[in-house]
Amino acid sequence: MNLQNSYPSLVGKLLITTSVDPFTRGLDYLYGARSLALDPEMVDVVYDMDKRIPICTWIGQHIDAVNASLNACLQACHDCFHPWEQCAIQIFAAPLAQSFRIDGLCNLQTNPMTILIDVGRIVQEDWLALVIHEYAHAHAGSPGHHQEFAKSLAHLCLGLAIAPPPCQLAKETSFLRSYPYCRSTPDPLAFWRGEG
Repeated sequence: MNLQNSYPSLVGKLLITTSVDPFTRGLDYLYGARSLALDPEMVDVVYDMDKRIPICTWIGQHIDAVNASLNACLQACHDCFHPWEQCAIQIFAAPLAQSFRIDGLCNLQTNPMTILIDVGRIVQEDWLALVIHEYAHAHAGSPGHHQEFAKSLAHLCLGLAIAPPPCQLAKETSFLRSYPYCRSTPDPLAFWRGEG
């Protein structure tokens, strides 16, 4: 499937559903998120029969508010750049598979680029920090934690009053991989079950 050509239909499936049933709405949303991930298996909760009913139901009832919060973070990042420097980016929350060991991702292959954030993996006060990190990937236009990424990250941090990476560590890939630092939650799926 060519995601660039199918973007409008993916957004429709991800954000708008004709179902009023919260479970069905949440399940449709997760299938839409799977289609925007780098690998569909990154959103694997749809296969877990024990977990998917409460998670999909919660998503069906609350995802619009969560995505509105993430879109506010995205707009704050956009505001750090002149309009002609801003990238076309969409952002969504989704529970990411534990096996991938990531809190968020930036899919540069979709049009617009897609940021998926697992808001259950980090404390809410750090959502902006994670959005900044993924936005820096989008702005750099390539994966990896290289100098162009570091430059975009430093610009975002300065614009949003967050300490930029220290100069002596800004070339360290291992340091940049987790900057700005985000605090983890003890149970990433608790948020998605409505317990967080």
